[in-house]
Amino acid sequence: MDNRACSLRVVGHGHGMRMECRAPGGDVNPYLAVAALIAGGLHGIEHGLELEEPCTGNAYTAGAQRLPTTLAEAAALFDASAVARAAFGDEVVEHYLNNARVELTAFNAAVTDWERVRGFERL
Repeated sequence: MDNRACSLRVVGHGHGMRMECRAPGGDVNPYLAVAALIAGGLHGIEHGLELEEPCTGNAYTAGAQRLPTTLAEAAALFDASAVARAAFGDEVVEHYLNNARVELTAFNAAVTDWERVRGFERL
């Protein structure tokens, strides 16, 4: 409840109570993000999955499950997700996986400022 350290939280009271998803960045397709949240919720309902206990306190130090921190990690999880494939179909999943691969290839081909500075330090 109203825990800003959590990616998913419940905020508000009474008729103003709502769920807030803090995970996506500003570049997210909002329609796909909402569709993914609904698909995940429906999957949980259809399979009778139990919710974990709410996280109280600092979610970063409470041992709560964490979201992927890199595009490569997220893409691997998305690729292996039967829920995503059932909700969106293989063609849509493969389209977004290809997009991630193209982005990762471009990122991995770039030399960052840190790498340049670190390279000069080591020479």
